[in-house]
Amino acid sequence: MRLLSHLLARFVRNGRLIVIDHAGTSHRFGSGENGPEVTIRFADQAVEREIFLNPELKTAEAYMDGRMTVENGGTIFDLLYLFSVNRSGLAAHPVQKALRKVWHTVRRSQQRNTVDLAAKNIRHHYDIPPKFYRLFLDDTMTYSCAYYSAPDIGLHQAQIDKLRHIAAKLKLEPGMHIAEIGSGWGALATFLARNYDVKVTSVTLSPEQLAVARERAVAEGVADKVSFLEQDYRNLEGTYDRVVSIAMMEAIGVANFDNYFSTIKRLTKPGGFALVHCIGRMSPPGTTAPFIRKYIFPGGYVPALSEVFASLERTGTWCSDMESLRLHYYWTIRDWRLAYEAKREEAVAMMGDRFCRMWDFYLASVELGFLHGSNFVFQILLSERRDDVPVIRDYIVDEERRLAAVGAV
Repeated sequence: MRLLSHLLARFVRNGRLIVIDHAGTSHRFGSGENGPEVTIRFADQAVEREIFLNPELKTAEAYMDGRMTVENGGTIFDLLYLFSVNRSGLAAHPVQKALRKVWHTVRRSQQRNTVDLAAKNIRHHYDIPPKFYRLFLDDTMTYSCAYYSAPDIGLHQAQIDKLRHIAAKLKLEPGMHIAEIGSGWGALATFLARNYDVKVTSVTLSPEQLAVARERAVAEGVADKVSFLEQDYRNLEGTYDRVVSIAMMEAIGVANFDNYFSTIKRLTKPGGFALVHCIGRMSPPGTTAPFIRKYIFPGGYVPALSEVFASLERTGTWCSDMESLRLHYYWTIRDWRLAYEAKREEAVAMMGDRFCRMWDFYLASVELGFLHGSNFVFQILLSERRDDVPVIRDYIVDEERRLAAVGAV
């Protein structure tokens, strides 16, 4: 415990962490103030060394493998909350500084999303049986940040409001043709087709999502208006009145930003515009956490706004509007996590204990990243000319109110 104790003594200042090592000896860290008290137990001596050398990855793996347990009725959320209120201390440790420097140096190779590799990476996360996602998503099956008019509005209403918010921003007219980059399970495409009499061509790299989205279009009576394709966005042809991309930019990698925005520009008809919804970081450019990179979103990266706007500059694209959704994803993932925990026994029966421990860690860590970390969500409207998007934002609110009045779902 000597090396790990050195790390934890510098890291844990708020709250208290009690570590019971493999020999049964207790070690205490932190002031006991401004944070929770959490007790963990290590099953073997090796895990102590592993966590010291790579705490962000090995803490997760130790929990997944049952080599680290949270005692006294605590949960992994409690431990990660304690870490979250002490996050600045970990980043300042010399070992972590060295690791982050290495990760930053190789991040482009880690995010090398060729057409073939992009498909493999997307399927890693999304080709889990849809019935697993149905355990905790709302009825729209929307797996991206919702739009909360109040923290307690409820997940389903917040996802409906998100669909309305995006639709309002797009300023649609009957007969338009929309390109969607990243279809999810089809909620946005079918919403637009039902409520605006538009055509939508939507692409995904996930066969599981494709099947659900196509079934949805049939069930909702818009199969003649919506085409779901298993295709990389870079291979999409034609031009469209609007282009929309929700929670997909995070999957492309920093080296592909220019190509992404250039592709959106190529797909957009003169006078049209695009909407991009993406997770961002308010901190400078960084790297993807090793647990997320290895187990959850291989090839993924959450950009700094400086990287996004630098790419828009290089591609000659107007950012005609930008909105920052700061706490909305925290509320979204909070509601996902609580719904998941309520049905965790079903999840274990379906996917196994280790997989569910991985998701315990994933949901808790990303939720707290949006509460105490640097993550947020941004929505940008992109155009070739400065006046392709209305210069006054009133049209968005006016259309949202109209959709709410008619009960658009």
